[in-house]
Amino acid sequence: MPHRIRTDLMEQIAPLAEEAATVYARGLADLAYADIRIEITEGKWAGAENGSAKSSGDDYGFAIGVRVLAGSRAIAPGYFGRALGAADLRGLAALLREALQSAHRRALVNAEMKADARGKFGPLGDALADTRLCPVRVTRDAVPAVFQVDPRTMDLGEMVRFTTDVSRQVAAADAHVHYNYISTMTQLARELFASSEGALIDQSFALTQGMCYLVAGGDGHSQEIYDVVGHQRGWEILTSGVDDPLMPFPPFPRFALDMAREGAELAAAPPVPTLDRAVTVVTDPHFNTLVSHEIIGHPMELDRGLKMETAYAGRSWLLRDLDRHQLGRQIASPLVTAYSDPGLPGYGHYAYDHEGTPARRVVHIEQGVFTGFMNSRQTAAIFGGSPNGHWKATDASLVPLIRMSSTVFGAGDRDPADIISEVDHGYYLVGHKTPSIAESRENFRISARKVYEIRNGQLGRLYRDGGIMADTKTYLMNVDAVGADFRLYPIPNCGKGQPMQTKKLGNGGPTMRSRAIIMGGLAG
Repeated sequence: MPHRIRTDLMEQIAPLAEEAATVYARGLADLAYADIRIEITEGKWAGAENGSAKSSGDDYGFAIGVRVLAGSRAIAPGYFGRALGAADLRGLAALLREALQSAHRRALVNAEMKADARGKFGPLGDALADTRLCPVRVTRDAVPAVFQVDPRTMDLGEMVRFTTDVSRQVAAADAHVHYNYISTMTQLARELFASSEGALIDQSFALTQGMCYLVAGGDGHSQEIYDVVGHQRGWEILTSGVDDPLMPFPPFPRFALDMAREGAELAAAPPVPTLDRAVTVVTDPHFNTLVSHEIIGHPMELDRGLKMETAYAGRSWLLRDLDRHQLGRQIASPLVTAYSDPGLPGYGHYAYDHEGTPARRVVHIEQGVFTGFMNSRQTAAIFGGSPNGHWKATDASLVPLIRMSSTVFGAGDRDPADIISEVDHGYYLVGHKTPSIAESRENFRISARKVYEIRNGQLGRLYRDGGIMADTKTYLMNVDAVGADFRLYPIPNCGKGQPMQTKKLGNGGPTMRSRAIIMGGLAG
């Protein structure tokens, strides 16, 4: 019996999962569908604080998740999930059958309760429809991870030395930097999906990240900023940087030192004044990364639109009900296009989602017109359209949710310098910090790392602790210039669900110009 589960053990596990999902599951009473997800992750991490080693580790994750749709008078789902350890490997075949049995029992009880409610509540009960899945192509495939330095072979001692050295450099970069925390991680994950329809998909992902958090002090105030370098690659991205035209990054030490200098610069800057009316604002690609995440990505998730997560995450202003929605309506300037695309590089990249749907680009806004949501097989069956591969879970033991892949604003054709030079008076917002969003995402407030005043087409004074506030549709309709400088950035910690699932994904866009109210006092 191994003391540690390793990703290469998936070769032995795959036949067990396939047999359970097909031969065994198909024998369950009143079964409509079943799938099994198994995930193995091997990862290492290191942390340093103010130039001293703080933490490090080398561990693995092993988990399973099962979904069953079943019932006689109605069809409903049942789920089972569990984190496993090395001791579970020997009895895994029996454990998978027990998991299917448990999910099946839950589905049958759920289905009977659904059928009873239909009879008790009249027209309201009629809203309890059978759980159906929109058809997808049944696939058997293997997708390898991409890396130069295998995360499994990375020496933990070297990671600790590298991370601690970056922290020392940041601490010494400027006297205004009073505190820093640096962390690095590299891991390899392997995910297996098997269904009663016959799908068998084996996907592997390498993931490496460096994070810099620092506090810089000024005259009676402080600045907290943090950011990450991250990609689905090996340790090489931290030592050599990311050489990709859509998401270029310098080596991590240089990235962290640039942040230290930026923190010191901000500590010496005055706060942004709050204005009482909308002004012209130009936003850079990094700032638009958070804008695309909050006012495009989340309201375009169809489980949110269908109010499946209203109690703990909110709704979407784009869909009041199945008959009243914004589909086909103008919600933005004709210059605005936005989409989610798992084919883009970085954290949001994958070939299949967690129900085996081939991932594809879904356009949300095309030349200002709202055209569609991210969906799952179930929500596609409810709302219409074909599944586009956005049902994802943070861990195999958790129920998947509709999640962003890489949600972005599309590039335009303008030179960013020209977009700024045309502004008589306004503000240029650089880098994102903190969002505050309405429950239905119909308005927002997002803070920037840096805010520059624009006068007569030239960048002027630098300000700190500011951002913009606007109504979402009005802001999008007022976009009058879109740059050609598209950039993609990693988002390391998007939270959604109950229990909370924190996911890594991608967002981005180009420079854009619109109108909004400048807000000061946003130091978060």
